[in-house]
Amino acid sequence: MRRFRIGSAFGIPIQLDLTFLLVLPLFAWIIGTQVEQTTELLNDSLGAGLDPAVLTDGGLVWVLGVVAAVGLFTGVVLHELGHSLVAIRYGYPIDSITLWLFGGIAQLTETPEDWKQELAIAVAGPVVSVALGVLSYLAFFVLPGTQSTIVEATRFVLAYLAVMNLALAVFNMLPGFPMDGGRVLRALLARTRPYARATKIAAEVGKIFAIMLGLFGLFVAGNIFLAGLAFFIYIGAEGESRQTAMAAAFEGVTVQDVMTPADHVTSVTPRMSVRELIQTMFEERHTGYPVEKDGEVVGLVTLEDARAVREVEREAYTVGDVMSTDLYTVSPDADVMDALTQLQQNSVGRLVVTDEDGEFLGLLTRSDIMTALSIIKSSSEYGSVGESESRTLRPEP
Repeated sequence: MRRFRIGSAFGIPIQLDLTFLLVLPLFAWIIGTQVEQTTELLNDSLGAGLDPAVLTDGGLVWVLGVVAAVGLFTGVVLHELGHSLVAIRYGYPIDSITLWLFGGIAQLTETPEDWKQELAIAVAGPVVSVALGVLSYLAFFVLPGTQSTIVEATRFVLAYLAVMNLALAVFNMLPGFPMDGGRVLRALLARTRPYARATKIAAEVGKIFAIMLGLFGLFVAGNIFLAGLAFFIYIGAEGESRQTAMAAAFEGVTVQDVMTPADHVTSVTPRMSVRELIQTMFEERHTGYPVEKDGEVVGLVTLEDARAVREVEREAYTVGDVMSTDLYTVSPDADVMDALTQLQQNSVGRLVVTDEDGEFLGLLTRSDIMTALSIIKSSSEYGSVGESESRTLRPEP
C-alpha cells in the first residue's frame, strides 16, 4: 500500500500506510461508542471514580474517541522508537517507522544475529510501553477528580492510555514470532543453538500462536481484527523463517558464483524490431536481454516492454524504443542476499553485473538465485537448514 511521510524522530522517517487512515477513524469510533462501558471497566480495575454521566454528555464521546485513538497510536510510535534507538545504538540503521492497519513496524536494514543485541532490541519496545502506561497512570492519579468536564475527560484518556499501553506491552511479549515476544524467544534459543535453528523453532511457535489467535478471534471473541492480525503473524513467521534459511544457504556465496556469465548471455541490438525480439524470446525461452551497442550495454529489454507495444506496431518499433536505460548494477563480489534485496527493493527481475571499470560481466536474475538455492538445498553436503550450521556449497565456475 502507498505510504506518506508525516515527519521524523531522531532522524528516522515516520510514515503512514494508507490502511492506517482507515483504522484510526475506526478506533476513534469504537472508543467513542464504548465510553460508558470503558468507564465502568476503568472504575472497576483502577478505582478511577470516573463519572459516566459527564463523559457521555452530548458529542464529548467522539472527542474522547479521537483523542484516545491518537494517544494510543502515539504510544505505538514511541514503542517502535524504543526498538529503533536501541538498534541504532548497536549499529543497525532504521529505514523508517510505519503505522499501518495492525499497529506499527520499525524497519531495520539488517537483523542482528547476536542474541544479546536482538534481545535488547526486542524488549526495548515493551519497556517503553510499560513506561508510558506507568506515566499515564501517575498523571491520572495526581489529577484530582472534579465535576469539570475537561478534567474528567482528561482523566478518562489518561486512565485509558495507562491500561492500553500496559496491554500493548503484554500482548507484544506473547510468543507470536515475528512479534517482540517471538524475537525474545529466538534470542534466548540462539544462546545455545545456531541462529537458523533458533529462527525455525521460533517461527513454528509463532505459527501455532497465530493459528490459536485466529481461532480465538473468529469463534470465541467474534473479532475479525484478531483473525486478520493472526494471518499476518503467520505470514510474517513463515517469511522470516524462509529468509533466514536462504541467508544460511547462501553464506559465503557471491554474485559471481550464481550469475549467468557474459559469454552465456545473448544480447540484442537497439535496431532489432520488437517482433524479432519476441521471436528470439520464444526460441530461446528467455524474457529479458541486455541491449548492446558498440560493445557496451546501454539498456535492458524485457517481455513486459515488448508487450507494451500493440501487435500491429511491433514491426515498426525497435528495441531501442522500448528498452529501459535505468540499469541496476551489482559487483561480482557482492553477497547474493544483498543482491536479492536490491532486486526486491527496485522491483526488477535482473541486475547487470559489472566490474569496477564498468565492464559487463554477466546478468543476475531471480531465476539464477532460486536455481542456485534449489541445488544447494538438494545437495547431500548441505543438510537441513536449521538443524545445524550449513556448509554452504560454492557452485563450480
